[in-house]
Amino acid sequence: MNKEIIQLEPQCIWKNFSKLNAVPRPSKKEERVIKFMMDFGRSLQLETFKDDVGNVIIRKDASIGMEDRKPITLQSHLDMVHQKNSTTDFNFDTQGIEMYIDGDWVKARGTTLGADNGMGVAAIMSLLESNDITHPPIEALFTIDEETGMTGAKGLKGGILKGQILLNLDTEEDDEIDIGCAGGIDITATRSYEVENVSNKDSIAYVISVKGLHGGHSGMDIHRGFGNANKIMNRLLYKSAEDCGVRVSQIDGGSLRNAIPRESFATIIVKADRKEEFQNKISEWIQEIKQENSFVETKLEVSLNEVEVPDEVMEKEAQEKILKAVYAAHNGVYAMSTAIPDLVETSNNIARVEVKSGKIRIGCLTRSSVDSAKMDLANSLQGAFELAGCTVTLSGDYPGWSPDPNSEILEVLKAQYESLFNVKPEVVACHAGLECGILGNNYPEMDMISFGPTIKGAHSPDERVSISSVQKFWTFLLQILKNTP
Repeated sequence: MNKEIIQLEPQCIWKNFSKLNAVPRPSKKEERVIKFMMDFGRSLQLETFKDDVGNVIIRKDASIGMEDRKPITLQSHLDMVHQKNSTTDFNFDTQGIEMYIDGDWVKARGTTLGADNGMGVAAIMSLLESNDITHPPIEALFTIDEETGMTGAKGLKGGILKGQILLNLDTEEDDEIDIGCAGGIDITATRSYEVENVSNKDSIAYVISVKGLHGGHSGMDIHRGFGNANKIMNRLLYKSAEDCGVRVSQIDGGSLRNAIPRESFATIIVKADRKEEFQNKISEWIQEIKQENSFVETKLEVSLNEVEVPDEVMEKEAQEKILKAVYAAHNGVYAMSTAIPDLVETSNNIARVEVKSGKIRIGCLTRSSVDSAKMDLANSLQGAFELAGCTVTLSGDYPGWSPDPNSEILEVLKAQYESLFNVKPEVVACHAGLECGILGNNYPEMDMISFGPTIKGAHSPDERVSISSVQKFWTFLLQILKNTP
């Protein structure tokens, strides 16, 4: 356990966060962190159980004098996004996160930090083990698989929770109170293609690498103008094929659907007699792309390295169709909300592009706070990929969370925030996917709200959490619990 980290204030949160980060906890592989949380609850002799899908629920009685308050459900998710830099040697399945302090920030060494949503989990753990914190009856709901399908929230049955108010601790700006979020749907395009053999005698092969982009959360950061490695790579491949006859052997771009892709790699071949022409033109295109992105993507790197000539490339027709389809497919903000100022309504993230050994697979995550708009964009993407001969499946559909500006618990949070910090909080809806909308299907009477400490760069190796913000968040949370209805 990092000694510097656990000395930070509030020590209870940083101690529990460090313990949590020692447990590998990728989405859909949460067995170890579920056991960790079950053992934690039982060690405190609290009512602790697991539901049918793996969500962990822990209950604690009210502190003295708070028995008449409405019971509170405190909710965070156990899984974390696993992302690392291509140059980082790290095994998420076996290693704990390596953390360090940089000024007011806690960061990880070359990987995601897990502050999303580990800070919320650690705060709830600290409440459960405390002996001197004033609180109403509380139950902790630790959900699984939030990052890759929200199957934990979807699988939670009605009648299990006893809380009348739900505090979701998964928001990432400490001056915001969230009362709504976007829904989402996964779009997956697949197809097969024939391969063509390559003549080594008159061909030269290169690996094109796109690296150094910001990446980030495909909901919270989608409006920031960050580059998408898959779109940048596709632009280079399209122009190279059109102008220099380049043929594609492999593409490996992006990773998780909810992470803006930071890196992409493609193996290509070009005729030897066009080598100089290709090198000159791609250098021009790289400079154009860097110039276009110079104000945001200051660390963008695009490199060209000669490699051994591969045995095969994509058939020409399939290559043309798939490059045109990715070019045509929308990426980024599609529409802004007309109901809430400055809120992204609908967006898409072209998250993953894989081309190898006769198989193509492209993965997108489409989000919207309006279900009909979400499906409209999904249908547009489906059309673009089907025109390229792909089979398209839509899956993982989850609803948004409709704002309730008359929420009773919202009034409590607004009053306590202003009392503590002498400023009004921002009451917002977000473009990320929170579990509140899903949980509300089986618990429609539950009053829900979301807040949390400031976390930057979530879903990327640049993820970091503000130390001073965690202190502010903890003070705010304790004040809320004292003043619940």
